[in-house]
Amino acid sequence: MIRVEGLARRFGAVQAVDGVGFEAADGRITGLLGPNGAGKSTTLRILYTVLRPDAGAAAIDGIDVQADPLAARRRIGVLPHGAGIYTQLTARENIAYFGRLHGIAEAALGPRIEELVAELDLGDIADRRAKGFSQGERVKVALARALVHAPKNLLLDEPTNGLDVMATRALRALVLKLRAMGHCILFSSHVMQEIAALCDEVVIVDKGRVVAAGTPE
Repeated sequence: MIRVEGLARRFGAVQAVDGVGFEAADGRITGLLGPNGAGKSTTLRILYTVLRPDAGAAAIDGIDVQADPLAARRRIGVLPHGAGIYTQLTARENIAYFGRLHGIAEAALGPRIEELVAELDLGDIADRRAKGFSQGERVKVALARALVHAPKNLLLDEPTNGLDVMATRALRALVLKLRAMGHCILFSSHVMQEIAALCDEVVIVDKGRVVAAGTPE
């Protein structure tokens, strides 16, 4: 579960996040919906401990992200906007590198990578350098990297941005499968139709504030 209370963050004269609060439950997809510049990515960056808030609090499975950021990171998988991966490494090497950062033992890491390669249909590109990957291929590798340590909570920042129709369908199918497995998924988007198609709960933000929250209906 993810809980956010009164988050605020300012960049100079810009109040990017202004008192944002919501809950994202296990076994549910919670959509963070809003126009570009609404504060969605800033909120997610606070949750995955890249930014510190000026005010408010956030917790991952009851762990305060400011008080114990390392413990919070162990419980989240993050697909950041842009899905930056190491272009000189192969898909398999990208996943393995993050697995080692998470402290996964080598004996367990190999089978876990093979499991993700199969689940995300990465077989054709697993041993290719990422430099020439399509956007869809980069997103799939970044998602595998986020899932390598089997986190309970997933933070996905506009994951379908730039994907073609088939890649978008495959990603949505995987997200729904993860929900069925009991994961807590926080899914950021500025596309209303996408949020309506996927999410159980919706939090709408504008100018850094929550302006509405509830079911898509």
